[in-house]
Amino acid sequence: MKVGERILGVEGGGTKTAWCLVERTEATFSVIGQGKLPPSNFRLEMPERLKAIFRELPSEIDRAGVFLAGCSTAEDQQSLSRLCAEIWPHTRIITGSDRESGLAVALGHSDGIVVSAGSGSSVTARRGERTEKAGDWGHILGDTGGGYFLSIQTLRLILREHDLHREEMPFTPKILQALSLNNFDELVRWAQAADKMEIALLAPVVFEAAARGEPRIVEIIENGVQALCHYTEAVASRLHLLAPKVVLMGGLFYRDSIYTHAFRRRLKKNLPDARVTIAECAPEFGAAWLAAQTRDHIIFEPKLSDKEIDNLAAALTEQRNPRSENLEKLSPRELVELFVEEEKFVQEALRGAIVDLTCAIELAAESLRNGGRLFYVGAGSSGRIGVLDASEIPPTFGASPDLVQGLIAGGVTALYRSVEGAEDEESAGALALDERGIKNSDVVLGITASGRTPFVLGALVRAKSLGAKTILLTCNPAVVPTCRDDPGQRRTAIAATVADLVISLVVGPELLTGSTRLKAGTVTKVALNTISTGAMVMLGRVRGNLMIDLRTTSTKLRDRATRVVAELAQCDYDSARQQLEAANWNLRAVVDKS
Repeated sequence: MKVGERILGVEGGGTKTAWCLVERTEATFSVIGQGKLPPSNFRLEMPERLKAIFRELPSEIDRAGVFLAGCSTAEDQQSLSRLCAEIWPHTRIITGSDRESGLAVALGHSDGIVVSAGSGSSVTARRGERTEKAGDWGHILGDTGGGYFLSIQTLRLILREHDLHREEMPFTPKILQALSLNNFDELVRWAQAADKMEIALLAPVVFEAAARGEPRIVEIIENGVQALCHYTEAVASRLHLLAPKVVLMGGLFYRDSIYTHAFRRRLKKNLPDARVTIAECAPEFGAAWLAAQTRDHIIFEPKLSDKEIDNLAAALTEQRNPRSENLEKLSPRELVELFVEEEKFVQEALRGAIVDLTCAIELAAESLRNGGRLFYVGAGSSGRIGVLDASEIPPTFGASPDLVQGLIAGGVTALYRSVEGAEDEESAGALALDERGIKNSDVVLGITASGRTPFVLGALVRAKSLGAKTILLTCNPAVVPTCRDDPGQRRTAIAATVADLVISLVVGPELLTGSTRLKAGTVTKVALNTISTGAMVMLGRVRGNLMIDLRTTSTKLRDRATRVVAELAQCDYDSARQQLEAANWNLRAVVDKS
């Protein structure tokens, strides 16, 4: 290999696609980029979908190692190689299964056993040229010992206790809280529709219950560990590994020490000489290592530059608020008074943005009038506020759910639980827009309090390239947002290049430093309410200040519709109701006749 060669490592599965970009130096390799994209299981995703994901990866590379779940046969590897060659035509490419990249990063060239426990589970052992495998059959057939297994066993326990004894397990409220559900029936409906990843994400709640000593949950944890130990002992026996190196990988081992300790304890009984350790690097680095075909160790030390750290610290939304520096010393009354007083900055910010909010309404209305759509794109609190506003448009104005849409980094799970790292990938934002089929008649409104969220900026770049109108809403106008074409390479002034309109809502530092769910969240909610409501008004979906397209799907809404007709037709309540009943509760039809 030559000094300066750029090597891309890709590891894909059913929950994500992780990648890293390394560069050869004189003595080793340095990491120059990394990130995560949507799932890329070779068996579950169509070729065009895989290519769409790969196109979001760095393009200027010399070598690539692409290792995907489900890519297990020689035919699979040839098909994947041909697909990759379309994306990187002048690149040396090696392909294979995610098991191989896991083995590479955990063991290098040495013998041993790799135990992986994330949403699923698998055990792979190697001795010389021989390998043995156990597990990894998918959640339908088991995935015993993985996050899905632990979570589904816990849900089944809850249902079983309910059926047998009509009792609620002590940890059921914790699960309801984690899922933002209100009662047992909602939990059942959620579980019936949830996918593997959504169920697997309940694993932290399961471990929390085990840490509190819930005996039935501890039993589930022990059953998962026991299955993984049995697999480990089986592959060790088949390869005659008497004192194997056993490397643990995956989120359950990384996140929950209780699982690691339980595994060590149980494995010690039948393999007392096994040397158990945690993998130091992620599988995508194993993919790069295989692509490099070298014994050199890849050093994983990704750090922000001093300039990036200074820029982040300079963000207005990250500054300390001098009015709340003694927050913990305030009485409840003083705290409330401080919060109420602080809201004046929300009003001031909105007044300062009247011209820009007016322009946003006009842009949105013109787009919707011409067959376009309005998209909100955000991460964390900003994304949730965008999804909330979008979800209220159909019942309020009788509009199609397609008309105003909300996109949040991390998908639906991020609506009720933090999805770590989801906002850090610009290409994931671009890909999310591709999935919605953005066209030049659409408007994309990116929401980022800090003005620098990569997921949002990547979406705006893609929207602009497709001819859509773009709006950037930020509470940090002093910071010039930036975006990357390739890892480590910065572009300049996204506000000037990809935002047709920038809405600056200057609310100042938060009372709780950096918590943009406070004033920034409030001002964002009001701004989006203003834009979406204003656009609907311009489209003729109100009469005076009355909703004339609302969906009469409940007793309360039918009562409201009746009062609207009575008001506009200057008739009594009973007469108005009779008109609506005759029109099958089509409020617009009755109003137009008035």
